[in-house]
Amino acid sequence: MLGWMSNRSRSSGRTIYENRWVCLGKADITTPSGSRFEHHTVTLPSAAMIAVLDHGDENVLMSYRHRFVPDVWGWELPGGLLETGEAPEDTAVREAEEETGYRVGSVEHVVTFEPMIGTVRSPHHVFVGRTPERVGDPSEFDEGRFEWVPMAKVPELIAVGQIQSSGTLIALLHVLTNRSSSPAG
Repeated sequence: MLGWMSNRSRSSGRTIYENRWVCLGKADITTPSGSRFEHHTVTLPSAAMIAVLDHGDENVLMSYRHRFVPDVWGWELPGGLLETGEAPEDTAVREAEEETGYRVGSVEHVVTFEPMIGTVRSPHHVFVGRTPERVGDPSEFDEGRFEWVPMAKVPELIAVGQIQSSGTLIALLHVLTNRSSSPAG
């Protein structure tokens, strides 16, 4: 990978379209073998999401909602876009409280990943939150209705396509893996 990074050159790049949600560009790329081509680039805002677990780690707080772009219904974790100057962890905690009315007491960073690394630039930050405390009603109302979903039901929801969001999948698979590899699991 370092060889690719050191031998790759972007001869030029230009923005085709840009607004606060998306930047579409075109870059002139030369590969290590000398091939040269134009490559589309898409830059989206960075996002953070959090798996809020109950006190026994037996249930996770998720919403069942419709996503109009792929036209699918599915379960998702709370999350959203980073605000200017906001740390990813702060975004995850803020979004959880705004969307669910729960404030998390402890936060673990799981991973930061690129959901479509060959085409799209959009870091996604995944967290697990524990020791939730109900502090009020949700202040965001377009995120669906959140429910405590048993972790034991998550593998089935994944298998039948009811969980499709990449950040949600990563967070829940992380939790499931750690549960099954722990001595009590």
